[in-house]
Amino acid sequence: MPKPEILDVQGQAVHRALVRLGISGISDVRQGKHFELEVDDTVDDETLHKVAGELLANPVIEDWVVTRV
Repeated sequence: MPKPEILDVQGQAVHRALVRLGISGISDVRQGKHFELEVDDTVDDETLHKVAGELLANPVIEDWVVTRV
């Protein structure tokens, strides 16, 4: 997800579209990206965080979360 201080033009466009559609009660929209990786049990959380922070996300402008399901 873009960090809170980063302008999210796509999120703003979606919010304006919601207003035009007459949908109320949504005060803000943030647009991000989502990756799903299938990993085996040998891949530890530290490795996954490294992949997210060094390859998949831009740590200057994005925050990320790693979740195992």
